[in-house]
Amino acid sequence: MTTVVGTGYTGARLLRRDAAIRGISRSIPDGLDAGRVALVDLDRSTENLSGDDTLIYTVPPGGPQGDERLAAFIARLASPPHRFVYLSTTGVYGDRGGDTVVESDPLKPESERAKRRVAAETLLGDWSEQHGIDLVILRVPGIYGPGRLMLDRVRSAEPIIAEAEASPGNRIHVDDLASACLLAADAGHPAGVYNLGDGDQRSSTWFVQEVARQLELPAVPEISRQEAEQTFSPRRLSFLRESRRIDTTRARQLLGFKPRYADATDGIRASLNES
Repeated sequence: MTTVVGTGYTGARLLRRDAAIRGISRSIPDGLDAGRVALVDLDRSTENLSGDDTLIYTVPPGGPQGDERLAAFIARLASPPHRFVYLSTTGVYGDRGGDTVVESDPLKPESERAKRRVAAETLLGDWSEQHGIDLVILRVPGIYGPGRLMLDRVRSAEPIIAEAEASPGNRIHVDDLASACLLAADAGHPAGVYNLGDGDQRSSTWFVQEVARQLELPAVPEISRQEAEQTFSPRRLSFLRESRRIDTTRARQLLGFKPRYADATDGIRASLNES
């Protein structure tokens, strides 16, 4: 049996995608059968959890250092799974000045959230080796889809970085991420680390302007990077200060990953149609 740990944006999509998958979460997503989700608060519960053959872990790190939430979770499993799929982030590579990165490149996390992901990857690597678990780490870029198109920013005409100064974009539609998770959960595919992305590396500025275009709204105002440094929030700036191109060859060759929305124009259109 395959269990999705965390039924947020991606986890809920997985449950809707495959009726055979069950979930573990603190809440039940709208429209899903309550019998498919075991209600567990990973930050508070101390009871042991039943181990399933395959776990897909989608929960963000929790705790002031590393990922105490993940550490507590694996410690409470009644038995280790055969396969563990962990959703990490491409942020673990840090800023590469627009260069292309592959899975074997050294990790250089700069943000605190990326450092916690590296700690989680290390924790899982040691645990999996100790228990003979097939560990699959998916390094995921920005996720978009229905309800995640930055519509508020577009409609409020919140300024964005000028296209001439924007960095390459790395993103994936939530349905393509769900497909990648299912491929990673298949024991017939090799364990290991895989970069994900749609391969469409046009900038986040292009993405926002394309959403505006498809909504038939005016173009969003663009400002210089220097102006952005003075007006954007620290969190938003932390994303803009990192630039890299994610190579997804390994996932395509070994997992058979082929994004349905390789052109984000199509992914935006499908997302707007579903919203």
